[in-house]
Amino acid sequence: MKIALAHKRLDLKGGTEKDFYRTAEGLRDLGHEIHLFCSEFGVEPPRDTVAHRIPVLPLGRTARLWNFALLAPGIIEKWRCDVLVSFGRMLKADIVRSGGGSHRGFLERIGEQGGPARRLWQRLSPYHQSVLAIERRQFQRGGYERIVAVSKEVRRDLLRQYAVPRERIVVLYNGVDPRRFHPSLRARFRAQVRARWQIPQELPLVLFVGNGFRRKGLDVLLSVWSAPALSHTYLLVVGDDARLGAYKARARSVAGERIVFAGRQQDVENYYAAADVVALPSLQEAFGNVVLECLAAGLPVLVSREAGAAELLTGALVNGIVDRLDDREELVRKLVKLLDQCDDASLAAEARARGEEFSWERHFHELETLLLEFVRAEHRGKLP
Repeated sequence: MKIALAHKRLDLKGGTEKDFYRTAEGLRDLGHEIHLFCSEFGVEPPRDTVAHRIPVLPLGRTARLWNFALLAPGIIEKWRCDVLVSFGRMLKADIVRSGGGSHRGFLERIGEQGGPARRLWQRLSPYHQSVLAIERRQFQRGGYERIVAVSKEVRRDLLRQYAVPRERIVVLYNGVDPRRFHPSLRARFRAQVRARWQIPQELPLVLFVGNGFRRKGLDVLLSVWSAPALSHTYLLVVGDDARLGAYKARARSVAGERIVFAGRQQDVENYYAAADVVALPSLQEAFGNVVLECLAAGLPVLVSREAGAAELLTGALVNGIVDRLDDREELVRKLVKLLDQCDDASLAAEARARGEEFSWERHFHELETLLLEFVRAEHRGKLP
């Protein structure tokens, strides 16, 4: 197949950007001709793919948003690809990959947390209102043929917000590299990473991985880290945030040196090796690749019900799911229980086995099947 993949930016910093890049590599490795359509290139395109720049006006992010949404479909059509998969906001695409759920749903959840001032700002923001306008058009009949949702939660969100036909939504979970994230790294890097950040080898360590700390739930963790039950537990934060200085100051006031900020790390798999438990108490998370990464590494995870990847936890692993983030006692209790079980070999094996079920190879083969079915149905004129 000649496949067009479209997203506003080619990069390796954000979750959607990484998934976009991986998808180009994965479908290329399956033998397909991959064309990338982006308005910005933060990194070089994957080898053996064809890159096309969508021109946009340098007039701010709202203007760039509209430029890409309006111009990209027409430009891409001229290249006569078999199928167009959009990873972002466009007025028309064959397949819309919804990696973050609806923007309308996102604003509702963040607005509930932020209060009246936040909700007023959302209603007055030209950018947010523009995203909503494009999204309404994107999910109308004629704006798409199929939607790929990264979780059942995303599917429920789209059904609730835009009443799209259920049969047009396919749930396809993200994947993980089980070779990169592996329990064997623990013996090699546990002591090394802890020594680098001056974390005692014998004390329990919880790992937080993510950018955009508030949405990912770091505020929730900081609110409980002074609890007596966690008085000897360290928290290692891998990631970045625009308000990093304020978070560091708050962390020092809460727990002194027991909360460590490591910034962005390219070898994040080694940080999983150093940890006992991973925490992702997100306020909003369409999927959460961190969940699959820690499972593949053989680690239990504390995760909010809001994260789509929480759907994948089975057996004893479901004990890490937090139903109410405002219930601080529940949060501490479940975190302590997971730390008490961190040396349980059976739990580690269960986590690893679950992670292995969701490889990127599986994901790309399933995506390929979906695209092939679309192309064949389109050629026969049998799309519903």
